[in-house]
Amino acid sequence: MSLSTALDALLKSTIDNGDLPGVIAMVANRDGVIYEAAHGMRAVGGSVPMSLDTFVWFASLSKAVTTTAALQLVERGKLDLDAPAAQVLPEIGRIPVRTGWNVDGSPMLRAPKTPVTLRNLLTHTSGFAYEFFNAGVIREQESTGTPNVVSGTHATMNRALVRDPGTAWEYSIGIDWAGRMVEAASGLRLRDYFAEHIFGPLGMGDVTFQANEEQLSRAAAMHARLPDGSLAAIPFGIPPDVEVDMGGHALSGRVPHYLRFCRAILNGGVLDGHRILAATTVELMGLNHIGELSLPNRMKATMPTLSNDCHLHPGVDLKWGLGFVLNVQATPEGRSPGTLAWAGLPNTYYWIDRKSGITVVIATQILPFWDAKVRAMCDEFERQVYRHL
Repeated sequence: MSLSTALDALLKSTIDNGDLPGVIAMVANRDGVIYEAAHGMRAVGGSVPMSLDTFVWFASLSKAVTTTAALQLVERGKLDLDAPAAQVLPEIGRIPVRTGWNVDGSPMLRAPKTPVTLRNLLTHTSGFAYEFFNAGVIREQESTGTPNVVSGTHATMNRALVRDPGTAWEYSIGIDWAGRMVEAASGLRLRDYFAEHIFGPLGMGDVTFQANEEQLSRAAAMHARLPDGSLAAIPFGIPPDVEVDMGGHALSGRVPHYLRFCRAILNGGVLDGHRILAATTVELMGLNHIGELSLPNRMKATMPTLSNDCHLHPGVDLKWGLGFVLNVQATPEGRSPGTLAWAGLPNTYYWIDRKSGITVVIATQILPFWDAKVRAMCDEFERQVYRHL
């Protein structure tokens, strides 16, 4: 059985079982695309099929793109990984650490012991946190009336640190702040910087912070997994005309175009003759940048409508590079040690295995994150890829 036959059979059976409404999956090696498919429907019970031009919310797949933009500016000497970020964004130097709560319910605050750096922001060691994995952030937002991170407001970014910079790995809005550093150092809004320095060179014109009417006409519906395991389409969308282009989660687009970004990283920063990063910078992205710190194998969720608890790679040590999670050992499914990867809330996933020369993107539009049925499909997809290649 060929790779295409095996993967088509897997995806089709997952759709036929009712586990997913629709899915887009692609595989590439250093020479080009070797598998691409879209199965199912854009909306559960609908009649419009998923296709390779279907528009999806990438969510945290945005983080690697924003990291790339920041590292481009490091290469040009406009940003420094280890200088205080406040040298570029003075407002980040005024963010306090929250150490507890006063009797009146207000937060107890103090100055951080060390300044936040760009490296901290890109590695989730800045001390910031996300509300869907940290209950304290939810309490702070409720006590201050601050909107959640999807709002794309300046207010949502001005949350207190939950730890001193450099002391722990905590999934966070750090890369949203890194995006603002890109804007400050380049003089461009993040969407315009991406268009000029990443999307244009790589032919990714169908990836954007602000979808137009034509793109929205091709969008897959967002779905919620209900308690009985069934799926329902739900209203969802990134707010229009946001104050901040949130580089951590706000990109949407076509999977084939995101795969072009992955292929550029796979090939050492270049695709079709267009270089977006030096090969040495791509090597740097794949190194451990958190030292003795580690990612938890189990990330406990605090907002069950957005995320389940996540068991990332049981039994595998996890580190963080610049923009990516790194598995220290090979995964049971087959990816090599040091593979670059991450995922997004609507169960969007990718990995870039530079040792094996393989990159994969899989996209659904299902909440909450780390859906058991999607994960079972992704794990078998990975096994099939490495079994055949």
